[in-house]
Amino acid sequence: MPDYKEMYLTLFRATEQAINALIDAQQKCEELYINAPQENLIFLSPDQESEEK
Repeated sequence: MPDYKEMYLTLFRATEQAINALIDAQQKCEELYINAPQENLIFLSPDQESEEK
């Protein structure tokens, strides 16, 4: 008979590792964004966007 408990625990551990990997990647991207040099942003209104196309 298959060991369902071991199968469940194996899947649970792999899922937890995947979630933690995604959280780590998100945190690294947030740090890169926060530490990036500031640029002069130009905000366009919807009217200006349609005129430039």
